[in-house]
Amino acid sequence: MKIQKASEDYLEAMLMMKEKHGYIRSIDIAEQLGVTKPSVSYATKRLRENGYITMEHDGLITLTDKGMAIAASMYERHKLLTQLLINLGVKPETAREDACKIEHDLSQESFEAIRKHSGIVPE
Repeated sequence: MKIQKASEDYLEAMLMMKEKHGYIRSIDIAEQLGVTKPSVSYATKRLRENGYITMEHDGLITLTDKGMAIAASMYERHKLLTQLLINLGVKPETAREDACKIEHDLSQESFEAIRKHSGIVPE
């Protein structure tokens, strides 16, 4: 099943929130992605309906195994591509922005080749 770029961004942001704070809240996702709370509500509804997340009564969000697999994959791509671009001399902020664009469109085959030949091991 093909997941939309926006959904990948949300899942990746959720994983980043989990690593940073130990929990995932809609308000933090909105801040991280620079979107409105209603946008987050709409996205989380769709992600929940598709089995990528669950939501507790207190509003905390949990990634399902299915959601975590996508989030971890996107986050790994983001970190490796960011580091590769920095190593090539790109400014860190530009590297992060460009990696975010590239990570969604790059084929798995090309990503594996970059990972294999870059020598970069994402943190």
